[in-house]
Amino acid sequence: MAEHNLQNIDLDKYPHINKGLDGIVAFSTTKSFIDGKSGDLIFSGYHIDTLAENATFEEVCFLLWNDRLPNEQELDDLHQKLRSERKLPEPVLTYIKTTRKTAEPMAVLRTAVSMLADFQDDSSDTMDHAIAVTAQIPTIIAAFDRARNDKDIIEPLDEGSTAFNFLYMLNGEEPGEAAERTMDLCLVIHAEHGMNASTFTARTICATQSDMFSAVTGAIGALKGPLHGGANTAVMNMLLDLEEKEGKDADPVAFTKEKLSKKEKMMGFGHRVYKTFDPRAVHLRKMSKKLSEETGHEYLYEWSEAMVKTMKDEKGIDPNVDFFSATVYYSLGIKPDLYTCIFTMSRISGWTAHFFEQKENNRLIRPRALYVGEKNLEWVPVEDR
Repeated sequence: MAEHNLQNIDLDKYPHINKGLDGIVAFSTTKSFIDGKSGDLIFSGYHIDTLAENATFEEVCFLLWNDRLPNEQELDDLHQKLRSERKLPEPVLTYIKTTRKTAEPMAVLRTAVSMLADFQDDSSDTMDHAIAVTAQIPTIIAAFDRARNDKDIIEPLDEGSTAFNFLYMLNGEEPGEAAERTMDLCLVIHAEHGMNASTFTARTICATQSDMFSAVTGAIGALKGPLHGGANTAVMNMLLDLEEKEGKDADPVAFTKEKLSKKEKMMGFGHRVYKTFDPRAVHLRKMSKKLSEETGHEYLYEWSEAMVKTMKDEKGIDPNVDFFSATVYYSLGIKPDLYTCIFTMSRISGWTAHFFEQKENNRLIRPRALYVGEKNLEWVPVEDR
């Protein structure tokens, strides 16, 4: 790849370059507010602490889609609609059953979601589409995990919450109250988070007047990247690698310091926005401790806490939402390579909310790029190159 030399370019003639669009305000939104200094996160007016303590995932979906909480009848109606949309079209199920067992789960999810568009009666993007894709993503994830492990795919229930139904389809047995509440809380916490890469992707696709399923498919593609949605898988793999190499008596402090001395990245630490403890990680930290004690994974929680302290002492960096979500999912019996899929299962509520918001006040998204290549080169015939 050619090296670009900015030395001889008069940058005063060009707009300032904000790498990664840092500091650029491209939209107004009512969906979420983030204060990276104080560690505050607001969903449509409600602090994440309030929602984590009181709301269900279904209530958060309604909140993000409507900018208000539902009354009892509205919540019952949403539950009913979500339950009625859980089953997958047969061609999508066939794809899930016949694709490679070694396929990456996020790649399978991306393809299956794209296929869902073929089975929508109405070509216009309505709330029904948002409800359908929100209801069917958990079914896709659970079906693929069972299919790749040569287990019978379990039909979704026509009762119960999204969290309850997902764990039932995944594990083949009804989850306990504690497991359901933990799964539901994970979905609440991850539902929305401002103008991140995947949400920006969804809005950009919407801005071209493309359809919701295209926007969601694109968002899944963005979330699939390890710098965005794949970090919690990397965190869990890091912990499991430590266990495999050194056993349960491993020294997480020495491990962390060694990685820092080698200038290797500690996954699950630092955030593009938060300069303090990620407010979502606060709740996941509590869950991680409780679940580790219940499932015999106390050592993983203890390692995590030791790493958090070491990173704070050595680098002044706090954990992000991915760090403790890894051990929470692991304690729920969810395989590490499914973690980003779980992220998708939650974030679909935010993506679709932003889709509607973009559609209501649309303008084609068209940023500029500073050209730094050569100009007016002389043509050289192919035989002389």
